[in-house]
Amino acid sequence: MWKKIKRIPGIAVDKIAEAVRVLKNDERGLSGVVVAILLILVAVLAIVLIWGFLSGWLQELWEQITGQAGAIV
Repeated sequence: MWKKIKRIPGIAVDKIAEAVRVLKNDERGLSGVVVAILLILVAVLAIVLIWGFLSGWLQELWEQITGQAGAIV
């Protein structure tokens, strides 16, 4: 019984290593994953660029709004 229990970690390592080998050699889903990652990166870059361009304008607009609120009170 103890011999079987002691073999469990070795069997698990072998199963994980085999799964990694199969995943590594499987090229069917690789391009879809790469495309998804690239699309996410492009979207994040676009958001950062838009925020960079709009942040100054939004800051000026906010100062105008708070300035008008201070003049009203």
